[in-house]
Amino acid sequence: MSTTLRLSNSGLLRKIMAGGLLLALAIMAMFLFESKASAHGYVSNPSSRADLCARGINTNCGLIIYEPYSLEALKGFPAAGPADGKIASANGLFAPLDQQSATRWTKVNISPGPTTFDWKIKVPHATASWKYYITKQNWDPNAPLTRASFDLTPFCSVPYKGTPSNTYSDTCNVPSRTGYQVILAVWEISDTNNAFYNVIDVNFSGSGNIDTTPPTAPTGVAASNVAMTSASISWNAATDNVGVTNYRIFNGATQLASTTGLNYNLTGLTPNTLYNITIKAVDAAGNLSPASNAASFTTLAVTGPDTQAPTAPTSLHVMGTTTSTTVPLMWNASTDNVGVTGYQVFQGNNLIATVSGSTLEYLATGLTPNTAYSFTVKAVDAAGNVSAASNVVNVTTPDAPATYPAWSSTAVYVGGSKVSHNGVNYEAKWWTQGETPGSADVWKVIP
Repeated sequence: MSTTLRLSNSGLLRKIMAGGLLLALAIMAMFLFESKASAHGYVSNPSSRADLCARGINTNCGLIIYEPYSLEALKGFPAAGPADGKIASANGLFAPLDQQSATRWTKVNISPGPTTFDWKIKVPHATASWKYYITKQNWDPNAPLTRASFDLTPFCSVPYKGTPSNTYSDTCNVPSRTGYQVILAVWEISDTNNAFYNVIDVNFSGSGNIDTTPPTAPTGVAASNVAMTSASISWNAATDNVGVTNYRIFNGATQLASTTGLNYNLTGLTPNTLYNITIKAVDAAGNLSPASNAASFTTLAVTGPDTQAPTAPTSLHVMGTTTSTTVPLMWNASTDNVGVTGYQVFQGNNLIATVSGSTLEYLATGLTPNTAYSFTVKAVDAAGNVSAASNVVNVTTPDAPATYPAWSSTAVYVGGSKVSHNGVNYEAKWWTQGETPGSADVWKVIP
């Protein structure tokens, strides 16, 4: 009797302990991902797989629900980037995203032709390009996503010089397909080794239902609350034969922002400057309306000496991969009553660099392997006012990596052979010749 009781209580105790452990892990994960700063951008329309997970439409997604922004891996797809089978998760950190079957994920209806891809950007980056790939018509939806699944020539490639705002859009001509397909959207960063990868599960209902009718132009655009660096813009809704999905806000020919609402607070404007704001409506097929009427205003001029310092930069973090001699840093923008003109980067107490006020990243170089470093950033305005320091980021550089011979397309490699290609080390799984590392299953990345 007593033995049975002890076993029963022991089983009950194990269940309680297991349940408590799972709860503790879940709570830890929530805090980890809520505080994780290396979060940057994702496709919100057509909704990406990660976006639908964060919104609860896709289920059993794992930790990506806390951080849809963070699908980051080496740039250079298809030659580099996430490994085959790990494309959706950007190399496996959010592994549930790589589960693949014809019925696993919610699909967004789409038609061939002009389609607008909207990005939500939490931390803007200096950008090199935006690229969009699509699966081949006869791809296998019940097999893991690999390079062989995709047409490796992007159907849309947009070179970009500069740093986008917190929203960005591309209107691209989507190729003709039928049924379930996957679009891979890639945001390539210009001054780091990384890119952001988003897969979008789409369903083509057939080419006979293409919407080619643009919305009407928005009306009644007006500006209010004009200040030195900000202004509020409002307008009346456009109409469309299917439905308006969002509005783009322009100053002349330059897009400043996009939104789904009928008003927007523009920030980061230049004092004593004339703006001519127009609005264009966009529908789900990417059709763009004519421009609205223009709301013209001049921001207020600075009066008197500027003695107000910018706010401290926030969310300083390591963006991308730390090497034995480099640390890529990124932070959120500061604000100022007139405007931020630069950022000072400190290593410990030493100023190591000053970058422009539109730059939110810096690559610290010349570091020593296996060494601890601390970094902070301060903002500066035109009057020389300096902000308080950002949060401190502590980083220990890894040991210097092993050096392997460069990969050769004519050399024969066997299982265990190690090579370097495009700055990444690889190991062969089996005999190979002429198969490029990063684009063939035979090669695995050496951490």
